[in-house]
Amino acid sequence: MRTNYLRLVVGCGAAAAWLSLSGCDSNSADISAPTPTEATMGADGAQFEVGNTINYGSFGTTAEVACHDGKSLNVAGSNNDLTVTGTCSSVIVGGASNKIRLEQITGELDVVGFNNTVTYQSGDPKVDDVGSNNTIKKA
Repeated sequence: MRTNYLRLVVGCGAAAAWLSLSGCDSNSADISAPTPTEATMGADGAQFEVGNTINYGSFGTTAEVACHDGKSLNVAGSNNDLTVTGTCSSVIVGGASNKIRLEQITGELDVVGFNNTVTYQSGDPKVDDVGSNNTIKKA
């Protein structure tokens, strides 16, 4: 039950972020959507940053993601091979069969999906594995 709830929360959060960026009524002066500070989309996945959070999503890519200045990172998708450089304050991993290597994490590490492998070089994160068949370890 808790797993389904967290999947729902993460999914709704991602959808809300996407909708807030797209702007339902761009002519309205009363509504201001957060503006991503950087957004990229290409063969190595889609990545956008809102506030202090980097959102990365893709399927079957190999990529490097810079998590500098203590930002948070949300990863979605499946069959990705990611190397995350810098220091992340928190990381949420959703999806399936991702291989993620983190240089450093200082806060929380939440893995919601299944069959993910997450390795971190340094830090002492609070780990919450609410998915299934995930491998989470310090290198």
